[in-house]
Amino acid sequence: MNKLIPLLSEAELPPDLAALLRPRVQRLGYLGEFFRYTAHQPKALMSFMEFTEDLKAALSEKLTEVVAFSVARQMDNSYERVQHERLSLKLGFGERWIRDVLSLSAEGSNSMSAEETLVQRLVIAVVTRKGHECESELEAVIRAIGPAKTIAVLMLVGRYMTHALIVNTLNLAPPVPSPLENK
Repeated sequence: MNKLIPLLSEAELPPDLAALLRPRVQRLGYLGEFFRYTAHQPKALMSFMEFTEDLKAALSEKLTEVVAFSVARQMDNSYERVQHERLSLKLGFGERWIRDVLSLSAEGSNSMSAEETLVQRLVIAVVTRKGHECESELEAVIRAIGPAKTIAVLMLVGRYMTHALIVNTLNLAPPVPSPLENK
């Protein structure tokens, strides 16, 4: 956590940003440090949230979670990983599926679909190779889910990498414990 950037309280948020975040705060029961820091750029944060929602609407919930988990794991973003563990359990995806996705090596897993495995392979390639020489993985995903959804996957990778870079730079710890740890 950086002491030179003050954490904003919910009361300090501009009204339009507070209204946008209110459902999330009510669902989670708190205003996370990510939002308390990034609210220093309220318009950009609002755009970021809208960007996120638009991309999530373009993909199935499971494909969205595959991207979120895969980027979080590769970028060592435990803040996002824990949030998505909780969300995925709430959505009923099951602990086995979550652990398979988080393993980043679920080839042949019977819990992940063929599309999910292809998307994960693409995400891993994009992150590890910085987007270079990913043609075979990209083409496999295009054939499986189509061009529009593939572009949503690529843009969502960028969204989750942005989150990871901010969280990691500010040294933010997950605001809640992992529901999968100590099991």
